[in-house]
Amino acid sequence: MPQAQFGDRAAAAESDYIWLMTTPSRPLSITQVLICGAAIVTLSMGIRHGFGLWLQPITQTQNWSRETFALAIAIQNLTWGFAGIFAGMAADKFGAFKVIVLGAVLYALGLVGMANSSTPFWFAMTAGVLIGMAQAGTTYAVVYGVIGRNVSLDKRSWAMGVAAAAGSFGQFLMVPTEGFLIDSLGWKEALVALGLAALLIAPLAWGLREPGFSAGTASKRDQSIVQALKEAFQYRSFQLLMAGYFVCGFQVVFIGVHMPSYLKDHGLSPQVASYALALIGLFNVFGTYAAGSLGQRMPKKNILVFIYLARTVAISLFLLVPLSPLSVYVFSAVMGLLWLSTVPPTNATVAQIFGVAHLSMLSGFVFFSHQIGSFLGVWLGGYLYDRTGSYDVVWYIAIALGVLAALANMPVKEASIVRRTAPQGGLTSTS
Repeated sequence: MPQAQFGDRAAAAESDYIWLMTTPSRPLSITQVLICGAAIVTLSMGIRHGFGLWLQPITQTQNWSRETFALAIAIQNLTWGFAGIFAGMAADKFGAFKVIVLGAVLYALGLVGMANSSTPFWFAMTAGVLIGMAQAGTTYAVVYGVIGRNVSLDKRSWAMGVAAAAGSFGQFLMVPTEGFLIDSLGWKEALVALGLAALLIAPLAWGLREPGFSAGTASKRDQSIVQALKEAFQYRSFQLLMAGYFVCGFQVVFIGVHMPSYLKDHGLSPQVASYALALIGLFNVFGTYAAGSLGQRMPKKNILVFIYLARTVAISLFLLVPLSPLSVYVFSAVMGLLWLSTVPPTNATVAQIFGVAHLSMLSGFVFFSHQIGSFLGVWLGGYLYDRTGSYDVVWYIAIALGVLAALANMPVKEASIVRRTAPQGGLTSTS
């Protein structure tokens, strides 16, 4: 390991050690954290990954435009990102358990409400706002906070990769399941069944119940929330990570929601779309695990640069070659390797730079940028399709943004911030 990188890791380890020594109880076991966290992410991410399968059944039954459906999912992504900031704050202060249980209840209510919405407004409120809030409390920002507080630095990036791989497995598992439920039960009944499945997240959250938070009291921190936010947003590398994550959100949500309809528009069967989304989930298991593991041995910014450039090449080739089931499956496998593989290195970099005391909150802010990109990707897909009859312009935007994201991550500095005590007793930091 290069000496500079060793020094960065040593500084980060020292920061984590100081914080952990102020916690009122021992960390959870890594096995317990990974099993319960992975199962929660599997359900939460798996359910949402198949929403594109409902686009045509719902719009055709309700006589809505694709933009109506896309706007609701765009609101979902934006709500998810915005609410994730506050879910992260609550998880950092009171522990993840209560946040995840509330998220599970909101998820069930949102899915049942989505099935029974008869107007675009109520569809946006249920599929958009309720489910977005639910995802904020049951996905990566909250779960990664628990991992950061309970897994040592030398295993943290790997552990985040395992959790992300679980979410990918959920996509592989749930998309065919959701397609089967739609075919066998009908789209409304399928949503109700998924609502019941979402409630399983609540008992799994017990495994992430950190004893130090059981009394509703936070561990001692050297920084307030305001100080942590000021430090992060003044730090150039944090800004660049947010910019890259914006692009990630734009690309993956546009493809995840609109690709089934894109393929059907070109004469391919719905089964091809289901298999394509499942392949993305399957190969994402390997991609996210590999990204998390590699993050322990090489600069994480280099992993991110490669991912964004590889996405750009994959999308470009997909549009150039003749469209066929084979080309779709190859594209899906390649994109699957790159799909959520940005998640472990991005969050592990945030933890390495700033420490773990406010990790869920800071991850929530980075993820909010991701969800702004998601909002634009899914909404522009529907908006431009309704006006041009094609998704071509959005594909081209996704290619250009991939190049910009790669460039944005190149100057990221992974070194742990060096903090010193200010004369007034507060904290300042230097990069």
